Amino acid sequence: MSRIDEVKNLMSELEVDLDKFYNKSNKAAGTRARKQLQDLKKLCQEIRLEIQDMKNQG
Repeated sequence: MSRIDEVKNLMSELEVDLDKFYNKSNKAAGTRARKQLQDLKKLCQEIRLEIQDMKNQG
């Protein structure tokens, strides 16, 4: 799976849980959304480091 697909997948899962949390007041969805946001943050940091490494090598 490419990095773009990973980000898209996380975002689609996040969108569902954010909708449930904000529009349906589902507290468990809020917990899941917070975890997904943390996972997204980690993935973004990994991608940033990969880009920096590739930029410095080339």
